[in-house]
Amino acid sequence: MRSFSIQNFGCRVNQAEAFTWAEALERGGLRFEDDWGRSDLVLVNTCTLTGRADRDVRKFLQRVCRENPGARLVVTGCWAESARAKIAGLPQVLLVIPNSEKGRLPEKVMSLVGRPAPGLDEGRPAAGRAGTSFRARAPLKVQDGCDDRCTFCIIPSVRGRSVSLAQEEVVARVRELVARGFREIVLAGIHLSSYGRDLAPRRSLLELLRDIEKVEGLGRVRLSSLDPRRLDADLRAHIAESPKICPHFHLSLQHASERVLREMGRAGGPDAFDTLLSDLRARRPEASLGADVLVGFPGETDADFADLQAFLEGSPLTYFHVFSFSPRVGTAAAGRAQVPERVKKERSLVLRRLSAEKNFRFRAAFAGKTLDAVVIRRGRSGAGLETSDGAGRSARCGRPAGAEVLTGNYFKVLVPSCPAPEREIVRVRVDRVL
Repeated sequence: MRSFSIQNFGCRVNQAEAFTWAEALERGGLRFEDDWGRSDLVLVNTCTLTGRADRDVRKFLQRVCRENPGARLVVTGCWAESARAKIAGLPQVLLVIPNSEKGRLPEKVMSLVGRPAPGLDEGRPAAGRAGTSFRARAPLKVQDGCDDRCTFCIIPSVRGRSVSLAQEEVVARVRELVARGFREIVLAGIHLSSYGRDLAPRRSLLELLRDIEKVEGLGRVRLSSLDPRRLDADLRAHIAESPKICPHFHLSLQHASERVLREMGRAGGPDAFDTLLSDLRARRPEASLGADVLVGFPGETDADFADLQAFLEGSPLTYFHVFSFSPRVGTAAAGRAQVPERVKKERSLVLRRLSAEKNFRFRAAFAGKTLDAVVIRRGRSGAGLETSDGAGRSARCGRPAGAEVLTGNYFKVLVPSCPAPEREIVRVRVDRVL
């Protein structure tokens, strides 16, 4: 086996892990392959946040077995943690690696193919393409696990307690990535807002950001999802006002009914959320403000849903990712009386339409404006300009495209020509938004 590909499901932490694996495997002499259909070895980093996530992974594994029968599979991640025996029984699966051993995945893979382990020298650039073309931005996992116990969430059971990477190690890794030409660093964590609480001496996300921003040559830092319960006034002011932090803030709100939030085991409510969001909007008017929203939680009434819908309509949020409640075995909410699937689907559709409408209005306000963007892919063909917030909404200007770039506030833009290389930050003007 000489080539490998990686298929990620779920969160940005999985993306950051895959980035590290790709670098290590290329150092060990394997070749990164974009197309899993042509790969000798397919690494699958799974998700189990919802029942749909489980089904998506299962279908993908079956598809690989059907369309690339010569490939061998190495499966890890959260679904592999909870369904290890089921996955191991598939004919092409060589290895199932639990989350606790993810850090040794490159070593285990190299052992399978009969090659020496690539070593742990993360400062040494990869010999091939994975460190550049695999990701044009550099995702960096700085925290894993979660100490909270929301009644609907399985992730603490499969990821474990919160563990932070030492601040000095994070800064050293950022410095090395910047030296290799990465202009945007994406900080990822299962519960990023709790970074540093487990360290001795205790640290914080705010301290980490202040140190990272001192790295010479750093373009910008993008933050993965943040917990509104951990966004104190100082942290909120810093991320909103620092020119080094991308104006894109995604919050795990989940709901806006105080009763439902209590049943979820989450503090907060619409007043606190409104204060937080209004403050971010006032400090950073151009920022994309997103949220995770969960509908159909057990016992969610029409009145609860109306509260959620009204809050989302009136809030400064520019998009939201809508999830339907999915009972996860082992969670407190799994055994409670369920909202009918039909009702969940209806409520999800209402909120997804609302998100699309709000996001279009937000993007339309940028027509004719110039934004900073990182080049994430060159040589694209098709429409000249396309913007997206990550929720699937786009805009085009109808000219042949030369590159795809990503703005600080998370618009994907197709531009007609771009002399800058991938990873570089450029200025783009939004001609038209559809």
